Amino acid sequence: MKGVVDVLCDACEKLKWKHPSKIQREALPLALQGKDVIGLAETGSGKTGAFALPILQALLENPQRKDSLCTGYVSVWSQAVIVGGIDMMTQSLQLAKKPHIVIATPGRLVDHLENTKGFSLKALKYLVMDEADRILNMDFEVEVEKILKVIPKQRRTYLYSATMTKKVAKLQRASLNDPVKVEVSTKYQTVEKLQQYYLFMPAKFKDCYLVSILNELAGNSFMVFCGTCNNTQRTALMLRNLGLTAIPLHGQMGQVKRLGSLNKFKSKSRSILIATDVASRITYTELEGLRGPAGQEKRLLLYRSKYDVELYQRIEQLIEKKLPLYKTEESEVMLLMERVSEAQRFAKVYHRVFTLKVCRVYLALTRSKITLTGNEGTRLRRRRKAEEEGTMTRIQRNHQA
Repeated sequence: MKGVVDVLCDACEKLKWKHPSKIQREALPLALQGKDVIGLAETGSGKTGAFALPILQALLENPQRKDSLCTGYVSVWSQAVIVGGIDMMTQSLQLAKKPHIVIATPGRLVDHLENTKGFSLKALKYLVMDEADRILNMDFEVEVEKILKVIPKQRRTYLYSATMTKKVAKLQRASLNDPVKVEVSTKYQTVEKLQQYYLFMPAKFKDCYLVSILNELAGNSFMVFCGTCNNTQRTALMLRNLGLTAIPLHGQMGQVKRLGSLNKFKSKSRSILIATDVASRITYTELEGLRGPAGQEKRLLLYRSKYDVELYQRIEQLIEKKLPLYKTEESEVMLLMERVSEAQRFAKVYHRVFTLKVCRVYLALTRSKITLTGNEGTRLRRRRKAEEEGTMTRIQRNHQA
């Protein structure tokens, strides 16, 4: 790529980036000229290289700078990852070392700006807001405004988004200085060479059809998305009981466990990742952008029951494409019914026991926070006991239902 120094070109070759993507061809020359850039491109289009290479080149030219802020991706330079779910004191020690690049979520970054002594962004030179539409849709608008108020006005800003929403347009006016707009995608463009299907089945047999598909395509990696944390955990337990290497990923897991799940999936020690769409920060059109190794065939299968017809029709309207039916033999799927039902019962019982244990631990921790004596302590202990019994009863009723 013209304008990129040789050492970065060599690094790109090692990453198997042989040719620049559309967004990189359009955005890189502008960023290397020192301009603010607004890039509109879908997930998986190569946006990371478009904003990372200019920053890394600036760090090569001025290696003592420790002045870059990036939201969303890890850099190979001296960096600190600042996200929720990790101990703030540990992060404070990382920030005290003044890393070249800070990769942060807006909420946790604001926490450190307000509470970590000695930490500021007064020397910041580069601001990257990746997936800006997603950040704003997750109600981080207030946090982003707080960050913009404390960073220098003399800086380079790169804003990347899949869509230009009203919130993104407002953010553009507030944060960029005479920007150049680069657009290489339509509003809801889908990734090419991705096989997309739908599968229609009775809702009560969804698990059977899922297991059938996983067995049919055994040897591949799978990402299965569920609507709730409980269903994610239940599905993972069910698949494990059937001998499949499934691992869950959802918002009720701690950050360390979430990273552990992702690392096991990436290393292929687990072939099935069961995740909530919220935990993964993925919508349907973004899911299409997930990239595998070059040339690897990818399939996207949309499960559909009679309760999902309206949602399915909206998805087809959104992507302007009619999806073909994924062919299955119902008689073969139903042969799995007995084994799947047994695995479902196991998952339900195990999940219920686990939930009750967590509830007991939580209540025990709550009780240990305050210790009173005399009549006041007796009344409080009686009240806590009644609340504990009531809570356990409600949980048992919910699981029985």
